[in-house]
Amino acid sequence: MRLPLPQFKRGDRHPNHFAEVIATSTCEFLAQCLEPEDLSFPPMPPFGSWVCSVDEESGNQIYAVVYYATTMPIDSVHRPVALGLSLQELREEQPQIFAMLKTEFRAAIVGFAVTSNERNSSSNLYQYLPPRPPQIHQPVYRCEPEAIIKFTEQLDFLRTLLTVNGAPVDSLTAAAIREVYWLRKADRQWLVQAGRTLSVLLKDDYDRLRFILSQINP
Repeated sequence: MRLPLPQFKRGDRHPNHFAEVIATSTCEFLAQCLEPEDLSFPPMPPFGSWVCSVDEESGNQIYAVVYYATTMPIDSVHRPVALGLSLQELREEQPQIFAMLKTEFRAAIVGFAVTSNERNSSSNLYQYLPPRPPQIHQPVYRCEPEAIIKFTEQLDFLRTLLTVNGAPVDSLTAAAIREVYWLRKADRQWLVQAGRTLSVLLKDDYDRLRFILSQINP
């Protein structure tokens, strides 16, 4: 049987709340996906997808882009082995396996919003690193499409993505642009502006620029 979650019941969580910060730094945070109630693996956020968390002390909403995700054993003793079973067969014959694995991801911080006094609303958006990242054990949410569209009206976040350490930054930048482009319902004008911004940022590296643009595929 799946081990019970002591901190939350599913009904108490916002539907977009799917992970929790377990390590944090100025430029990024590491989060662990919350376990689903049924016998299944925690949903792994897609590469280049947008997530948000909160610096509870200031109330700033922190925006970030997922650049790495992994599913692994919860400890170094219980290593998974190939069993040759389907997911349904695993549920029926080896249900304990689902409680022995965890899914984690790293997200690069690209900006923040200073919240207003009204609940769940925001005013000023900033596309640079916040004064503080989210604290450990803060919830991580999937960003609402409207929030991503509003945040990406400006394109300074592309400079941040191109300098993320330890990530395939060219593919990451292309994935983030694709995500926004789809959310904007194939807004060609926004995509052209994003391409122009990249051409300025990579004016001395045409090969990188061409490689990124080749992955966007509008």
